[in-house]
Amino acid sequence: MSAKSASNRSVGSGTNDRLLQWLAGIVLTLFGLMMLLPFIWMVLSTFKSESEVLSIPPTLWPNAFTLANVKKLFISMNFGVYLGNTLSIVVFSFVGMFLNAMAGFGFAKYHFKGSKALFYIVLATMMIPGQVTMIPVYLILNAMHLTNTMIGIVLPGLVGAFGIFLFRQFMVTIPDELLEAGRMEGAGEFRTFLQIVLPISKPILSVQGILTFIAGWNSFLWPLIIANDEKLYTLSVGLSLLKSQSNQNFALQMAGATLMVAPIIIIFIIFQRHIIENYSTSGMK
Repeated sequence: MSAKSASNRSVGSGTNDRLLQWLAGIVLTLFGLMMLLPFIWMVLSTFKSESEVLSIPPTLWPNAFTLANVKKLFISMNFGVYLGNTLSIVVFSFVGMFLNAMAGFGFAKYHFKGSKALFYIVLATMMIPGQVTMIPVYLILNAMHLTNTMIGIVLPGLVGAFGIFLFRQFMVTIPDELLEAGRMEGAGEFRTFLQIVLPISKPILSVQGILTFIAGWNSFLWPLIIANDEKLYTLSVGLSLLKSQSNQNFALQMAGATLMVAPIIIIFIIFQRHIIENYSTSGMK
């Protein structure tokens, strides 16, 4: 009887656990939908007329899809210029990511006099807020006549301590024997870095690539400070101007916000597998 009662208790316990799992899943799904609802409404409002956006009660699905808001962004609001500037910053940011990878490889695999002290100095710069260095950097670029130029916008953010740190920590785990084998085959240091180190570093490259894209895509404060010409503004700055210039046109603002957010979500969806692989690899180590 005791064995039978224990068996009944285990069956009942398993049923209760499954019931709690289903209940938790339903609650989390409802909360997830509630959090996604404003974002979905913003995206769908891009394709609504202004009168429909302001209608009470609000509608989720557009009664009639229209691209008028998107066309107005690129024709009347110079968002084509802002988009081009933002993409230029993103491209230069990826060049900077490659330089960060090279620096991280150097700190990880080359031991020279003062290398540790230099690496600690690089790490120490992470503790300095970016707002503190903006004025000195602006004065330096102004003395070099690089203000109000694209070079002045991208140059200060070309390399960063955080990126160097991430690459260094990952590349330390690469076996030295693998690099020595490449050198014995006649590969130079740069070729070893390109053909051996970078393919192995694919997980951290994916993670850092997403962070680099987001930072470049969302560039706002520094372009606003360094650029006086509207032709050098980025999408973030343009979206801020759009809010002040058309504070009553909410459909147009929803279109601008969607243009800012959608590429980041698409990039994350594409590369999320590599992020999970990177975390899994780090956990196994």
